[in-house]
Amino acid sequence: MLENYLPILIFIAVGIAFGAVFIAVGFLAGPQRPDSEKLSPYECGFEAFEDSRMKFDVRYYLVAILFIIFDLEIAFLFPWAVVLKEIGMFGFTAMLVFLGILVIGFIYEWKKGALEWE
Repeated sequence: MLENYLPILIFIAVGIAFGAVFIAVGFLAGPQRPDSEKLSPYECGFEAFEDSRMKFDVRYYLVAILFIIFDLEIAFLFPWAVVLKEIGMFGFTAMLVFLGILVIGFIYEWKKGALEWE
């Protein structure tokens, strides 16, 4: 049974080897000219002005959740639309339940004010 996993192990080993070779070639063949600009911390084109451990606003996470909601919706709607005739009424109602759950999440974010940015 373990011999069935040998091609997968070889594939993983070859992938790691290729990655290591390309990274090594990049480090060895690339130019090594560090200066103060390259070694300085970079944050959006200007010097960092606050501690890197500062707290983010909750609205940032709400927008991220909103993006995930709509991203998942689109990712599931396209395959569903392609096979709608084959899955019949059961598939239609399952998608309505799924979309209902997403709408509930959207309404929750709307009520929390995630769509209003200052």
